[in-house]
Amino acid sequence: MTTTLSELNTCPLPAFVDTLRGIYEHSPWIPERAAEQRPFATVTALKQALQAVVTQASRDEQLGLIRAHPELAGKAAVRGELTAESTGEQAASGLNLCSPEEFATLHRLNADYNAKFGFPFILAVKGPTGKGLSRQAVIATFARRLKNQPAVEMAECLRQIHRIAEIRLNELLAVQLPYGPRIMQWAEELAQWSDDADGLTCAYLTQAHRRTATQLAEWMRAAGMQVTIDAVGNVVGSYPCDAPEAETLITGSHYDTVRNGGKYDGRLGILLPLAIVHELHARGEKLPHHLEVIGFAEEEGVRFRSTFLGSNAVAGRFDMDLLEAADAAGVTMRDALVAAGHDPAAIPAIARDPAGVLAYVEVHIEQGPVLLERGLPLGVVTAIAGSSRYLVELTGLASHAGTTPMTMRQDAAAAAAEIVLLVEQRCGGVPALVGTVGQLQVPSGSVNVVPGACRLSLDIRAADDAVRLAAVDDILRGIEAICARRRIEFALEPIVQAAAAPCAPWLMDQLGAAVERQGLPRFDLLSGAGHDAMAMAALTDVAMLFTRCGNGGISHNPLETMTADDADLAAHVLLDFLRGLRRP
Repeated sequence: MTTTLSELNTCPLPAFVDTLRGIYEHSPWIPERAAEQRPFATVTALKQALQAVVTQASRDEQLGLIRAHPELAGKAAVRGELTAESTGEQAASGLNLCSPEEFATLHRLNADYNAKFGFPFILAVKGPTGKGLSRQAVIATFARRLKNQPAVEMAECLRQIHRIAEIRLNELLAVQLPYGPRIMQWAEELAQWSDDADGLTCAYLTQAHRRTATQLAEWMRAAGMQVTIDAVGNVVGSYPCDAPEAETLITGSHYDTVRNGGKYDGRLGILLPLAIVHELHARGEKLPHHLEVIGFAEEEGVRFRSTFLGSNAVAGRFDMDLLEAADAAGVTMRDALVAAGHDPAAIPAIARDPAGVLAYVEVHIEQGPVLLERGLPLGVVTAIAGSSRYLVELTGLASHAGTTPMTMRQDAAAAAAEIVLLVEQRCGGVPALVGTVGQLQVPSGSVNVVPGACRLSLDIRAADDAVRLAAVDDILRGIEAICARRRIEFALEPIVQAAAAPCAPWLMDQLGAAVERQGLPRFDLLSGAGHDAMAMAALTDVAMLFTRCGNGGISHNPLETMTADDADLAAHVLLDFLRGLRRP
């Protein structure tokens, strides 16, 4: 039986509590407290109110809620003692059909988990798309989360409970998701095109990359867009309005990936507006401005170590000298472009005229835990942190580990270790400043040889360029001092120098208003990761909308995930924003 939000807003308190009794397992106190906030403007506002009750509850109440949930494929399931909701959810993942081996594995995991944490393992087994996870995926997640610390795992259990409640509430209120499931399905389909057999890697101009571009172009045409693939490999879909003289709003993101990356980084920002255009075209609706959705060909820098190739071309800042850069196999970017059927000489013509561009807006998965920990599906980005990246080559003297006295060593790895700690010390405790050594190698290292060489990377980011550059200056001076003291030679290779890109307040305000109209609070946050919006800021005003990232905020990783509900909500916000966008 379904009900409506209007009925929930107007019914007596006992009826409200009784109707929502099955949303949070055996916990009628949650809807009882949330009822004080009626009326709810949207279903999203109702979800947020229920979630807020749990967040504000005592730790004992939260533990009681967790313990009210049954074990997965546990004794209660075998005896048929689950609630109707739990029975259906576990059946959706086939947990009622476990083989004897799978049942034994789950029984052991349940026992180990309860012994460690003192409450049952909770997982929204219908998964991020609302469809059932496989038994193998359930077991793998169970084993992975068993390694968590108690506080981390309790927070994750509560998040899973909220996800379960969201799915149940959708079913109760017959909520339709016109965009989210399509976006998630498209992301799954794109993930089949990979440079590697295991995992998702899609580097610039590889076969997988070119096949991905072809697929995006096919979907854009099917959505009613005019489509081109330009000379740098950008896939450009145009959805013109009825006024030829109107300005163009550009949106999109990149479709290349890091090595063994996630399905939503970059690609969400292409697929989400594409799903919107699909619906607009089906209804015969036009926007008050031209819309251009761009799948930028390259942002990650995996193959040629040159980032933002696609968006820099659109912004008119493509460095033609990069055409001579070679990949690990010695293939130049120029040759790769020609082999893919592109004309490198036509790249400068890709640049847009700023006079005809209204703005650039990008939707992107957060790639961090801020929204997740606040229980918010969406956030408005204030700025994209500037970035300074270097490769550092340290050269000492390889010598015998047993016969070289400690005071006489020229140990390149020891110098690298000191540099890692220097970066941590200099960047720690400064707001919006972060420093990372993400690569650390001892070439041809041996257990019985003092390292004679070491390679490491530096990545320094901050929202304020002055703060970032001051940190870089201090770290580089520190590297010089460390190497002088240890008699180590060093060489620095600058890889990226990207200025911070503040988002335009007039765009942020209109995006924030669209978020609030969906029943969410506006929440502003900084982007520590670089995005195509950084390059597009040289062309026009920019804004970004972040969606919540699951699994603790993990990104650039196969565990990167989000939900169809969050994708759908972001699409509604973006469409609302697009319909009403006006210059100040």
